[in-house]
Amino acid sequence: MLATQLINSGFPSVHLTDSASLALQLMEDYDVQHLPVLSEEKYVGLVSKSDLLDVSEEQAIGFESTPILPYSIKSEEHFLTALKLAAEKEISLVPVINDQSELLGVISITELLYRLSNFLGNNEPGGLIVLEISKRNFSFGEISRLVETNDALITQCNTFTEPETGLVIITLKVNKIEISAIVATFQRYEYIVRYYFGEEQYSNELKDNYNHLLAYLNV
Repeated sequence: MLATQLINSGFPSVHLTDSASLALQLMEDYDVQHLPVLSEEKYVGLVSKSDLLDVSEEQAIGFESTPILPYSIKSEEHFLTALKLAAEKEISLVPVINDQSELLGVISITELLYRLSNFLGNNEPGGLIVLEISKRNFSFGEISRLVETNDALITQCNTFTEPETGLVIITLKVNKIEISAIVATFQRYEYIVRYYFGEEQYSNELKDNYNHLLAYLNV
């Protein structure tokens, strides 16, 4: 998904000649901590609420003592680039510009989190399995094969290297809710399963038995 697909083109911006009080009021109205700043219709950067609170309300945003943050992305970049920028720079929205430095719109952090949730398949039913493995033993082909032997498919796979141990941490989303058989398969092949989250068959049976007992006691 590209940044251009997520742009809010109706979001307000301010000019370098606008007052700090105007920017603060817009931030309050739109519940954000930053606003894009323009100079003669060209994007120059972001101004933050915390910085504006330290200056006179009537001071122009372009006054030399007001920091302007030069953060933006291009419309053809992937939305994960926008998410990375927002996280690294701790900004509440990401400006999107074209090759002429014209502001096309912004992407809010709320929109980015919503899209990330969809990207990770959180809306789809299924179980989660977290594995740890050394880099030299990591084989996505084998992991996928072991899942498929249980008549399941990997719908999402995310990896990162743990700085403290150097191990690869693999988070798998599979298209089955009952994942005890998949977990057992990994353990049988000497994979270390850190965590797993699903609705196991034995839990369902215990719940059914409990409900039957309650029904009997209520007779």
